[in-house]
Amino acid sequence: MSELIPPSETMEPTPLRPPGEQVDDTPHDVVRLGSSQGGWFRRVGWRHLVGLLALAFSIFPILFVVSAALNPLGTLSSSQLIPTGASFENFTKLFDTSFPRWFLNTMILGIASAAVSLFISACAAYAFSRFRFKGRRFGLLSILLVQMFPQFLAIVALYLMFATITDLWPPIGFNTVWGLLLLYMGGALGVNTWLMKGFFDTIPKDLDESAKVDGATHAQIFFGIILPLVAPILAVTGLLGFIGAVNEFLIASIFLTQDSAKTAAVGLYGLVSQERNNNFGVFAAGTLILAIPTVALFQFLQRYIVGGLTGGAVKG
Repeated sequence: MSELIPPSETMEPTPLRPPGEQVDDTPHDVVRLGSSQGGWFRRVGWRHLVGLLALAFSIFPILFVVSAALNPLGTLSSSQLIPTGASFENFTKLFDTSFPRWFLNTMILGIASAAVSLFISACAAYAFSRFRFKGRRFGLLSILLVQMFPQFLAIVALYLMFATITDLWPPIGFNTVWGLLLLYMGGALGVNTWLMKGFFDTIPKDLDESAKVDGATHAQIFFGIILPLVAPILAVTGLLGFIGAVNEFLIASIFLTQDSAKTAAVGLYGLVSQERNNNFGVFAAGTLILAIPTVALFQFLQRYIVGGLTGGAVKG
C-alpha cells in the first residue's frame, strides 16, 4: 500500500522574501463593472441611452395624435402635447360624418384581401415548394421580377382596364370595394408566395411521404399537416396584408371617388384636404379608431408569431 503524504507536504512552499522587506497586507479596491472606474456607461450604459432615444422617437407621434384627438379646439395650430381641457368632442364630430361607412369599407377590404390573398399564396407556395413541374423556375423568377416594379407604375393601365370593366360590369368597377379588392390581391400574391415558399422548404418532406403511405391526399396533407406547421408565417403574412390594405391611400384615392365607397384613409384625408387647420382634431380621432383593429389583430396573432416551427411539429 502506498504511503499517505501529509497535506503539508503537498502545499507549495511560501516564497522567501529578502530580510527587511515589508509585506503589504492592506486589501486592494476591487474595480466593479458598475463603478465609474469600470466604465459602465462605455460598456452597457450607452445601449440604454440609445433604447430610450428610440422609444421617445417612436412614441412621440402617438402622444401627439392622442393629444390632438383630445384637444377640444380641434385645430392644428392649437395642438400641444398636453391638451388643456381634454374632451371627446372630436370623436362626436367624427361620427357625424360618413366615418362609420368608411370604417366598415376598410374592415371589409382589409379582412377580405388578407384572407383571400393568404389562401391563394399558401396554395401557390405549397405547389412551388413540393411539386416539380415544367416552368416552375420560370414562374418563380417571373414573380420575383414583377415584384421589383412598384404597383403604381401600372396605375394608368389599371385605370383604363377598370374604366372598361365599369362599363361592362359595374359591381367590380370604380367606386366599389370588390374592384379594389381584386387590385390589392394581385399586388400581394407575389410577395406572400415568396415568403411562404421559403418557409415551406424548411418543413421535412418525410412528413408528406409518411402521410402518402397512410393514404392521405395532397389536400389532406396541405390542410392537415402543412398549414398547422406554418402558422407563424401565415400570421405574419396575414397581418402584413391587413395592415397594407388598411393603410393604402394612393390607389384607393384614384379608384374611390364616391363618399359611400371611400375607405377610412381616403375619407379622413378628405376632411383635412380643404380645411386642414380646422378638422385636424377630427382627423386625429379617426386615426386612433382606425388603429384599434390593427393593434387587436397583432395581439391576437402574437402567440402564433412568437411560436416556431419546432413547437408546432412536436405537438400531438
